[in-house]
Amino acid sequence: MANDRLQPGPAPFLSLRMIEWSLVAALIVVLALVFMHKVRVLQGQAELSNVKTTLGALRTALVLDHLQHSVSSRGTDLALLQRNPFELLQRRPTNYLGELSRAQAAAAPDGSWMFDPVCVCVGYRPLYAEWLVSPSGEPLAWYQLSGDAGPWQLTAKEAYIWQGQVMN
Repeated sequence: MANDRLQPGPAPFLSLRMIEWSLVAALIVVLALVFMHKVRVLQGQAELSNVKTTLGALRTALVLDHLQHSVSSRGTDLALLQRNPFELLQRRPTNYLGELSRAQAAAAPDGSWMFDPVCVCVGYRPLYAEWLVSPSGEPLAWYQLSGDAGPWQLTAKEAYIWQGQVMN
C-alpha cells in the first residue's frame, strides 16, 4: 500500500497548485489594469490643473496690464484687443507654440498652447484628448479675449467639460 502513492503516473491537468497560480496571475492582471486606469485618470486631472493654472496666469496678466495702463493714465486703446496675452507673461509656457491660425492649430502637437490673432483667441490642444468634451466636437479648447470697460477677459467659446468638470 505504501508503494501505491509513489507510483509515477500522469499528473492531473488541473491540479490544485495550478489553479492557485492561475488565480494569483488573474489577480495581478486585474490589479495592473485598475492601476493603469487610475494613472490615466490622474494624468487627466494633472492636465486639467495645468490648463487652469495657465488660464489663471493669463487672466492675472491681463488684469495687471489693465491696472498698469490705468495708473499710467494712458487709458485703454483698441490696440490692446489685438495683443497676445502670452506676451504679458514674464515666462511663457514651454508648450506655447506662438501665433497660429486655426488651420495650423489643427496640426499642432498635443499638449500645446497657441494664440490665433484673427479671432483673438487662446487655444489649447489637449495632451489627453479623450477627457475633453466639446459641444462642437472640436479637439481644441478656445478662449476668446474680450472686454469693454475694465480688464480684458478670457472666456470659453464653448461649454467645455473635462472629466465632469467645467473647463473655464
